Amino acid sequence: MSKNKKQSYEGVVYSTDDSYNYQLADSFQELETLPVNQQNLKVQLDRKMRKGKVVTLITGFVGQIEDLEALGKLLKQKCGVGGQLKMGRL
Repeated sequence: MSKNKKQSYEGVVYSTDDSYNYQLADSFQELETLPVNQQNLKVQLDRKMRKGKVVTLITGFVGQIEDLEALGKLLKQKCGVGGQLKMGRL
């Protein structure tokens, strides 16, 4: 078994109730994508836990994953950089 395997339950450490249903951490509702003029995106420079290297984080996107991936691809093309898309962040 892998050492990096994490418990995927959210909010509960242990329950003695036999009928308790655990909620998986990966389960979330996709929201309808807001129009461009209503998106409240925040651009931040961050260097925490990156050995002093600076990265740019873009947070605050509300919408479907497909739209987030399209926005990330467009930003990477326009800026001429690589990057990684993580859930909830570009």
